[in-house]
Amino acid sequence: MAYVIALAGKGGTGKTTIAALTIRYLIEKKKKAVLAVDADSNSCLNEALGAAVHATIGHLREDSLALVRSGAERPGGMSMEQLFDYQVQQAVVEAKGFDLLVMGRPEGPGCYCAANNIIRKYSDILSEKYAYVVIDNEAGMEHLSRRTTHKVDLILAVSDPSRKGVSTAKRINDLIDELSLEIDRRVLIINKASESEFIKLKEAVGDMKFDSLAFLPEDKNVFQFDLEGKPVVQLPHDSSLVKSFFDLLDSLNIP
Repeated sequence: MAYVIALAGKGGTGKTTIAALTIRYLIEKKKKAVLAVDADSNSCLNEALGAAVHATIGHLREDSLALVRSGAERPGGMSMEQLFDYQVQQAVVEAKGFDLLVMGRPEGPGCYCAANNIIRKYSDILSEKYAYVVIDNEAGMEHLSRRTTHKVDLILAVSDPSRKGVSTAKRINDLIDELSLEIDRRVLIINKASESEFIKLKEAVGDMKFDSLAFLPEDKNVFQFDLEGKPVVQLPHDSSLVKSFFDLLDSLNIP
């Protein structure tokens, strides 16, 4: 069974950047198959990874519903479930060192619960083929309340250097306990922080039930890459963010 790493936190904390660098770390250091799952309806993990997406779970579901409503004949006499299974398998983006599955945004109005349930199901099914699964969840706590994130070996809660970010991390931590989610280890990362900001925010963290607490420095390279449309996963090895984050992951002794 795959070792599962999930990302959580409020918007704007650099969560997707951290997810992309986690995938890079696993590819470079562990040299085993990685499944990246973009469970955010506002999909952008593919951009951070430099991967083109040709299909999403949200759009596949809309297409399937349209096929049912039209009464059109399904190819090969397949059931709707068989057809959808086939389409999801085809939607997996194959890239160098990793594969990517994207939830995406349903075209119609309404709740994302169905798409969340689908991506949870197929993340479980596909995880049997990979050594690692990295799940980049949407901002906030919806993915937890919908139980998109479950059976996780390591959760990285990402905050910016603000009281609001830390408060969101605390609520995420509390919700994990409330929902009795199966999460082995919890790490709180204060991202884009100076050492003095980190020291001040440690007081706000208080007695939160995180196994580890770390800070990552602000790296101007990230802004520059975004400005130039470059995948953040291609940050240079001497980037302060890459060096600090890789040191953090080394310290966690990921198997």
